[in-house]
Amino acid sequence: MPDYTRIPFHMPGHKRNLELLGGDLPYAIDITEIDGADNLHDMSGRLAELSALAARLYGADAAFPMVNGSTGGILAAVRAAVNGKSGGTIALTREAHKSVYNAVELCDLMPVYLENAEIADIPDLRCVLITSPTYLGRVADVAATAEAAHKRGVPLIVDAAHGAHFGFSDGFPRNASRIGADVEIVSLHKTLPALTQSSLALVSGGLIPAKELEIQLRVFETSSPSYVLLESVARCLRLLESRGAELFAAYERRLRRFYARTGLSTADDIGKIVIPAANGRALMKIFREQYNIELEMCGPDYALAMTSIADTDANFDALAAAVLNERVVGTPPAETRYHIPRRACSPKEARQQRGEFTHYRAAAGKISREYVWAYPPGVPLLVPGEIIDAAVIAELNATEPKSDYGKMPKISVY
Repeated sequence: MPDYTRIPFHMPGHKRNLELLGGDLPYAIDITEIDGADNLHDMSGRLAELSALAARLYGADAAFPMVNGSTGGILAAVRAAVNGKSGGTIALTREAHKSVYNAVELCDLMPVYLENAEIADIPDLRCVLITSPTYLGRVADVAATAEAAHKRGVPLIVDAAHGAHFGFSDGFPRNASRIGADVEIVSLHKTLPALTQSSLALVSGGLIPAKELEIQLRVFETSSPSYVLLESVARCLRLLESRGAELFAAYERRLRRFYARTGLSTADDIGKIVIPAANGRALMKIFREQYNIELEMCGPDYALAMTSIADTDANFDALAAAVLNERVVGTPPAETRYHIPRRACSPKEARQQRGEFTHYRAAAGKISREYVWAYPPGVPLLVPGEIIDAAVIAELNATEPKSDYGKMPKISVY
């Protein structure tokens, strides 16, 4: 069993801070669509009011509470953007979440990566999707991307799962809905006080009609939504409405004090504390075993502490002491930019081919039938339909990849 006494510098953002949240959420609120509870898929009462509050807080035209994380929102947003039709291209950033790639397959889209192409030059473009902020706190130029997408007459979807806390104070970037995004997907549970899977889909402008997004959410979300999670969404949003300014002012003060004490550099999102390390895995273990601090994740040369408004002064003091005691110094590493191989066909077409399992070192020139992911942070080294080349093989040798069909070293190719 996990040790629940450890100081939680990881998701979810409520940090088990029961004093802030008003105690445990009891079984008594685990209900169904009874009288007075409203219906998530046909909102007209309390949930409609909650949606209006979410839209107001995030500066969107409309909002939809979600109870299966940002994954369902991403799937619904992409399908809504293409009007349920198959074919065409989608412009995206390579570090997109798994759910984005699943949406690409479901809609039989051809991915074109913004690292390699300009939006203006991409043929048969159906929509643009970017991740901002990333897991490590890098923020994209959402406004410029929105302008370029809208010049092409296509919508911009922003996977802001890690940015639910944006837009509530000047110390953080403005949230995507306020600077041009047509759909913004946020995971309340990652960086705000909410239970895991509590999320929002926010829609603005007219390129993706709110009604179409609502219809697609019905496709990808459960027909038996958890009212425990919906109550969690409600409490989180009401807390932001009533005490947001106060809580974010205290949060920023704690972060500024932490960075001043430790000398660590900040990410674009100051709430993501990237701790440089000679060995990230070893540092994470030291923090766990010697300082009773559970960090969010680690990479080869860093560890990541996720923070939120629910963290206390004592939490930050403990983290600062650990950083200083371990003499952590230096600049956080840049997010790795992996090689993007040439594409032979769409992911859906590749999945439909008859293939074989081959050791990855002997797969040069073959076409991948599966995803191979670099963990952490979950960026694809291979996407179905891509041609395996020497650069990919070298990256597979240097990382700890995970694949769809089981553990490496064999991968499915044709």
